[in-house]
Amino acid sequence: MIFSLRVIGKKSIHQFRQFHKCIVVCQTDAAPAATSRPTEPLTIPIPEGLDKPINPKLDKIANDITSLNLIEVMELSNLLKKRLNLPDAPIMPVGGFMAAGKSDEVEEAPKQVKSSFTVKLIKFDDKQKVPLIKEIKNLLPNTNLVQAKKFIESVPVVVMKDISQDEATKLKESIEKVGGEIEIT
Repeated sequence: MIFSLRVIGKKSIHQFRQFHKCIVVCQTDAAPAATSRPTEPLTIPIPEGLDKPINPKLDKIANDITSLNLIEVMELSNLLKKRLNLPDAPIMPVGGFMAAGKSDEVEEAPKQVKSSFTVKLIKFDDKQKVPLIKEIKNLLPNTNLVQAKKFIESVPVVVMKDISQDEATKLKESIEKVGGEIEIT
């Protein structure tokens, strides 16, 4: 402090007055006045990645709850539901019970019979291309030879969908006779 006063002494008196006012203001801010409320110590924020210190009140409550047995936990739960006006939540079974319940449900459910099928041309024999084009032209309504040729060249392609199983098997047999490979799904 003496050194700073010497430096200020060499400067103008105006600067000295400003320095003096600064010291007085800083000292009055630091010293609590009788009328002002008491100052609380400053807390340093906790860096990210480190655990936040636990509130002692919450730590005590957590320790008390973990020391309870199952009956006391149930009573505490009921008491909190009443005081906080919470609705009763359905109890979900633990994993082992849930898996067993699901397997029973799957067995009880009737299996659905598939009623509509899709016939798809996967590939064809290049030597049998012309007869296959003619067969596709006959099977698909309102199709000419050019459209049937483009249809075959865009393999894999759906020939017909949402048809019965009998129609799908007949369609498969007729196309396989002329060199096409069919998949029914």
